[in-house]
Amino acid sequence: MKEYGIDEGDLIIVDRALEARHGCIVVAILNNEFTVKALHQVNGTFRLKAGNRTYSDIVPKEGQSLEVWGVVTACVKRFAK
Repeated sequence: MKEYGIDEGDLIIVDRALEARHGCIVVAILNNEFTVKALHQVNGTFRLKAGNRTYSDIVPKEGQSLEVWGVVTACVKRFAK
């Protein structure tokens, strides 16, 4: 998610009470695996947009289980490990 300012090792804060809208960064569950992507919604169809060019966008296929788990509201940078 580098293009959205989230780097490996950063902590994210997720609000499960917020409704996900177009452009929100979300935590989603696709086939029982968590992923963090930007929600892209147009005319009733949607995809999960990767924020790193080395990863593909996710377009849910028929039969796949997809749930938007929550909306990312903040990112905390970690400088020491």
